[in-house]
Amino acid sequence: TCNVNVSCMCWSRALLTGWVLLLVQLLCFEAVPISMDKTKVQEPEKKIEEPPPSVDTGLHYDRYLREVIDFLEKDQHFREKLHNTDMEDIKQGKLAKELDFVSHHVRTKLDELKRQEVNRLRTLIKAKQDLEGGNDIAVDHQALLKQFEYLNHMNPHTFEVDDLDRLIKSATKDLENFDKERHEEFKKYEMMKEHDRREHLKALDDDERKKEEEHYEDMRKKHADHPKVNHPGSQNQLKEVWEEADGLDPEDFDPKTFFNLHDTNGDGFFDEQELEALFTKELEKIYDPTNEEDDMVEMEEERLRMREHVMNEVDSNKDRLVSMDEFLVATKKKEFLEPDSWETLEQNQAYTDEEMREFEEHLVQQEQDLNQKADDIQKQRDELERQQEQLNAQKIELQQAVEHMERLKTQKVELPPEVHVEGNAIPEQEAQPQGHQPAPQDPQYTPEEHYEQHQDLAQQGLPQTHQDLPPGHQEAAQGQHHLP
Repeated sequence: TCNVNVSCMCWSRALLTGWVLLLVQLLCFEAVPISMDKTKVQEPEKKIEEPPPSVDTGLHYDRYLREVIDFLEKDQHFREKLHNTDMEDIKQGKLAKELDFVSHHVRTKLDELKRQEVNRLRTLIKAKQDLEGGNDIAVDHQALLKQFEYLNHMNPHTFEVDDLDRLIKSATKDLENFDKERHEEFKKYEMMKEHDRREHLKALDDDERKKEEEHYEDMRKKHADHPKVNHPGSQNQLKEVWEEADGLDPEDFDPKTFFNLHDTNGDGFFDEQELEALFTKELEKIYDPTNEEDDMVEMEEERLRMREHVMNEVDSNKDRLVSMDEFLVATKKKEFLEPDSWETLEQNQAYTDEEMREFEEHLVQQEQDLNQKADDIQKQRDELERQQEQLNAQKIELQQAVEHMERLKTQKVELPPEVHVEGNAIPEQEAQPQGHQPAPQDPQYTPEEHYEQHQDLAQQGLPQTHQDLPPGHQEAAQGQHHLP
């Protein structure tokens, strides 16, 4: 394997958990096959090889992490310090201080990587803001960047000692919790699967429910009916790989040779991906993707359990890697030679009855909360519709009032200037009945007001025009213009 791959794995060993795992598969959803049939150990041919693709650590800043590691590996001074630094010193930030001594070219590239990462985070923040409908709201990027602890957001331009220290600590913490979070997600997955099964049974009649329960029990029995599973990391388990995958005689089993055969990148360590590859034969005994009774999500949880078990037993310095020395020491222990039987997932339920009860209560509460929210939304909708109806009614009334006013403007209602009674001209003021006021001379006095005044007079039973006067007065009024 090329020197770049070897140096990457050495870097992984030194940094323990987070950013230390360039080639470690922490989140794998497909079985890792062992396809090479090796019959003997031989030196690899001297040829240029493509470096294996880096395995995603599962962290949201995985690309930034790997690119920083790649460039730090290119600095000879930093690489030498790395190999000579104690693990605790790395975790306490002493290695980060060596950043001051790396070459100018590497520092310049690290500055560029940080600027790109800050811009990426800002773009993500802006995209999230747009999705939430806040396009017109000013975004305080500095405040929002505080949530990303793996870099110093106060200095977005240059990669400093503090950035390397933050990256080490954040990745270490995040990856130490990664497996725990995966177990919790799997537990929720199993409980939800059981919850859905129970709900499905409730919807069936007695005969259908009985058939469904019988089918479920048959599937469980079929899944449990498999060859014996060897204890992960035991002599029997490794000998089976030696014989079936490597094509070697089990009587010739040699731990050191086995280690060299399966140290696929030749760096002198088993990383987590290489360890998980050793369990493929055991997992194939239990799970078949073509079988209805076998759940591939459960297979990956079983793989994780096996890897964690071997790491706890063999990885003495807890760097998440197994060295040749650690492996050879483990092969001399009683647990390796005479292991206990391995209990698979079907023998170890992922959750307790109490956890299942709490989970279902939580689901019921969630459903009630959602129903309450739906009711509240419906009430708000009904209220909005009621208010809309009121607005529509008011709009109609206003429109009718406007139309009425327009009609009044077209009418010409005018009173005569004077009235003649029995041949005598009566001044207009005297001709007006008591309570009848003349139309004001104000130019703003409108026909509508004039009309309303006449309506008031009509209600009082008083005459409004010469048509309303007594018969004798009507004739006098009609001939008033002809009197001398």
